[in-house]
Amino acid sequence: MSDDPTAQRDLEPGVQRDFRAAMSYGDYLHLDEVLSAQHPLSVPLRHDELLFIVQHQTSELWLKLMLHELRAVRQLLRVDDLRPALKGLARVKHIQTTLTEQWSVLATLTPSEYAEFRSFLATSSGFQSWQYRAVEFILGNKNAEMARVFDHHPQAQQMLRDLLHERSIYDEFLGYLHRQGHAVPAELLDRDWTQPYRFNADLVPTFTRIYEHAREHWMAYEACEELIDLEDNFQLWRFRHLKTVERIIGSKQGTGGSSGVPFLRRALELTFFPELYAVRGEIQDVGDAPS
Repeated sequence: MSDDPTAQRDLEPGVQRDFRAAMSYGDYLHLDEVLSAQHPLSVPLRHDELLFIVQHQTSELWLKLMLHELRAVRQLLRVDDLRPALKGLARVKHIQTTLTEQWSVLATLTPSEYAEFRSFLATSSGFQSWQYRAVEFILGNKNAEMARVFDHHPQAQQMLRDLLHERSIYDEFLGYLHRQGHAVPAELLDRDWTQPYRFNADLVPTFTRIYEHAREHWMAYEACEELIDLEDNFQLWRFRHLKTVERIIGSKQGTGGSSGVPFLRRALELTFFPELYAVRGEIQDVGDAPS
């Protein structure tokens, strides 16, 4: 390491310098648009409002990518191409980890700092994130009432209505299992896709056989565990969201009219893949563990 305080790394001769007729990094990413999309509303301007805006805008970008990947996974399951579907789920899990870790940044916002600009949010709330609702829909937690929240945004509303009538990731996975010769109740293969998925006890024995004979059904077994990872990550995100909100606003009502923390706490009771949790109580022990 040089002791010369003026030491610097010289540009290599081949490094592009003239972008008058060439595409630059900023051009490709449309950074002028992205970096000018933050518009704090507080008067006088409050320092911490930018943190709040950037946190939520970046979350929406990650949700966009997550939805993109989940759509691809769903299509791959539809055509029984399981290996790349599992690769897609692995990517989604990393996106989830990033989204969950982001809450630690917002948690640096103290109650008094948030109070300085909270009123300028008016009735806006993360509850109104149509991309978050789209992710929930494609995972199976459907609610037709949610589409009404977006009467003001026809494009978002149409996206949710389309997803409402389409098979979820889990629906497509059950179809894949059926085509691979696993017993899947007929009522799960042709149902009203607009309804949220409901637990079906007759499906649990199928997953029990897959888990108890994992080597024989390795791909299905691995897919089951990938889905469990996805749901665990989703629940961790929900929990960190809950604790961050609780830390910042306590028992206050949400800006969008919800009860706030109690509303978020109820979401922790939701599940996407209920039989994959139920099967854990059905797997038979095969003997004492070696000493």
